[in-house]
Amino acid sequence: MAALNNIAKFLTPPMPNVSVDYDGFELRYKFLVFRPAYFKNEVYFLGAALLYVIFYFVGKKANERKAHKWFEAHEALYKLQFSKPTHTEGLSQDGNSDFFAFSTGRRALTSLHTTFTLRPRHDLFQTIFHFVRGLVELDYKVYDEVELEFTFREGAAPETVWAVVAKDELKKIRDERWDLTFTKTTDTTALPASLAVMSEFADVTTNLLKPYGAFSLPAVLSLPAIQPYFRSLSLTDQPRTRPSHALSPSERTRRLILTLALPPTSDSAATLPLVTAAFQLVDVIAGAGRLPGLAAALRPETKTKLRKMREEVERQIRDEGAREKREEAEEQKAAARKKAQDERLSKLSAAEQKKALDREKKRAMRKTQGKTKMR
Repeated sequence: MAALNNIAKFLTPPMPNVSVDYDGFELRYKFLVFRPAYFKNEVYFLGAALLYVIFYFVGKKANERKAHKWFEAHEALYKLQFSKPTHTEGLSQDGNSDFFAFSTGRRALTSLHTTFTLRPRHDLFQTIFHFVRGLVELDYKVYDEVELEFTFREGAAPETVWAVVAKDELKKIRDERWDLTFTKTTDTTALPASLAVMSEFADVTTNLLKPYGAFSLPAVLSLPAIQPYFRSLSLTDQPRTRPSHALSPSERTRRLILTLALPPTSDSAATLPLVTAAFQLVDVIAGAGRLPGLAAALRPETKTKLRKMREEVERQIRDEGAREKREEAEEQKAAARKKAQDERLSKLSAAEQKKALDREKKRAMRKTQGKTKMR
C-alpha cells in the first residue's frame, strides 16, 4: 500500500499557488475560477499545437489546389484523347499528398495512369526533415511530381528500353529503375546539353528523335518554357524492379512514362506542349495513319539483338531462381538433420552426449583441415 501511495504522489501534479492576494485577470462562473496568469507553460504548448493544426490544413489545401490546377489545365486535352478521361469526377485522392486519375478509351492504349506525388506540406515534421536533409545531402531534392504512364495494347510497341532524362535526375533514376540498366547513357546534339539519352541501340534513338511531319520530339524538349519541369521520358517493356522469376511476354507490358516536376499553380499549363507531344509520340510508336510504327521502322538486326538480350536476362533470372531454390532445399535438409541429431542426443545420458559432441567437433575439424589443404 505504501508503494502505491508513493506512485500516486509521484504522478500527481503539484497544486497551483492560488493565493488570495491574486489581483490579475480572472474569469469566474459560480464556483469555477480561471486565472490565466497561473498557466504559463501551457500557453506555449497550446500555441505549438495550434501552429501544427494550421500548418496541416494550409499544407493540405495547397497540395489539393496544386494538383487540381494542373489537371484542370490539361483536362481538355484528356477529353480530346480519351472517351473516358477519368474514372471519377476529377482527381481521386489517397492521403494528403497523393492524387491520381485513370483514363481509358484510346487507340493503341489500354490506359493512362496520371499520378501526383506532392511534398508533404501538411506534415510539419516531414517538411523540416526534408529541408534538413537537403542541407546535408547536396544532391537530395524534393519536388512535386506528376507521372503519366501510358500502357500500350499488346503488339502496339516493340520490346525495347529507351529514355531521355534530365542529367541532374540520372543518379536517382538509375537507383530506382531496374529496366534502365538495359541501356547505355549517351549525349546527342539533337537535344539540349542538359538532357541525356539512355538507349539499348542507336537505331531506336534515331527513329524516336527524327521528325514525323510537323511533330519533332527534340523540338518540344528544346522549348525553354518546359525544360525546368521535364524530368524523364521513357519507353520500356521491362518492370521497374528486377523480377524474382522470368516473365512471359504477356507479363512484360509496354509503357511510355513521362515524369514532370509540377509547375507553380500560376503557370499550370506550362507543361501542356510536352503532354501533347507524349500523345503524338504514342502514335509514332504504335503507328497511326501513314506512320509505320516503331517496331516496323527498326532494322531486323536490331530486333534480333533486342530479343537475344531479353533471352539472356531471362536465363540469368531463371538460373538465380534455381540456385536460390537449391540453397533453400539444402538449408531445409541441414535443419532437418540438426533436429534429428538433437532429438537423438536428448535421449542419451550426459556422458554419452559429451562423447557424441566430441566426435562431432573432431569431424568438423577434419573437414576444415581438408578444405584448407585443398586451397
